[in-house]
Amino acid sequence: MRTVLISSLFLAGSLVACNELDKALNSANNVMGGTSTEKKLTNEDVIRGLREALTVGTNNSSSNASKADGFFKNPLIFIPFPPDAIKVKEKVEQVGMKDKVDKFVETMNRGAEEACKEAAPIFVNAITGMSIGDGFGILNGPDNAATEYLKEKTSSQLYTTFKPKVQTALQTVKLTEYWNPVITRYNQIIKISGGDQVNPDLDDYVTKGAMGGLFLLIADEEKKIRKDPMARVSDILKSVFGSLDNK
Repeated sequence: MRTVLISSLFLAGSLVACNELDKALNSANNVMGGTSTEKKLTNEDVIRGLREALTVGTNNSSSNASKADGFFKNPLIFIPFPPDAIKVKEKVEQVGMKDKVDKFVETMNRGAEEACKEAAPIFVNAITGMSIGDGFGILNGPDNAATEYLKEKTSSQLYTTFKPKVQTALQTVKLTEYWNPVITRYNQIIKISGGDQVNPDLDDYVTKGAMGGLFLLIADEEKKIRKDPMARVSDILKSVFGSLDNK
């Protein structure tokens, strides 16, 4: 009986020791990265995830920006009266043309909304052809790291492609019908005082405003994917950005 009791105690002690050893090994393995999600991901996986995140972000952003009031009633991306011509705004408002100024600003934002209807495929083509070397560097960077990378790599190409779309959009909403009376009246006033006349490049201004607004929205979408598991709408997004959850 004594022998059986000793054997039972020895077996129980051995099991406890084995369990403790397993816990220690698992803990060491985690510390060394053996079961880390990030260690299982390859750079190619991360790049796929980043492309997917940017594609989702640009599609959502383009859709939101191009809808009615997408720019005009969104203070984050609203395009104001051109700062370089702010003296025009002040002068013509003084002579009773505030309604013309307001209509001009609204129409300018409508032009940006119209142009953004063409933005999604332009962004998708840019993302597809974009070269990403260090995927982990972007993944582990700031909340807008992928958006900033996209902006750096594609802004020149996007501007060249986007500007004609803006020009067409501004023609569609007849922007110059509201701008020409304002600028003409201003130049008449300023000519008397000998000041410099103004005629800013509206196509350039609205193109840059539309692009800047889109990048702000894309950055917001990227942040959602990084922070909110519910925003990860595909397996690759869950796999790649899920690796950030415990950091």
